[in-house]
Amino acid sequence: MMRVMCGAPALETIADAHATESLPVCESGARVLDYKDERTVSRFVTERGKILPRRISGMCARHQRQASVAIKRARYLALVPYIAGFEG
Repeated sequence: MMRVMCGAPALETIADAHATESLPVCESGARVLDYKDERTVSRFVTERGKILPRRISGMCARHQRQASVAIKRARYLALVPYIAGFEG
């Protein structure tokens, strides 16, 4: 999505810049994001333990919902920490 303001050159938005660096879940052919795959689930979590928003992860709405549910299930089963760096 390019934005043009009053004859100024087109500028990329922040979301577009992140979308080009995103993980193409739809293009990889993955139908379901599995909560048991700790490495894949942890790719959608920030260093602080937060779920990446859709505008940054670049996923479609369907895969974003699947990722959210998978992360929450993995957290519940202690596969992925709720808080990064917590040694309890």
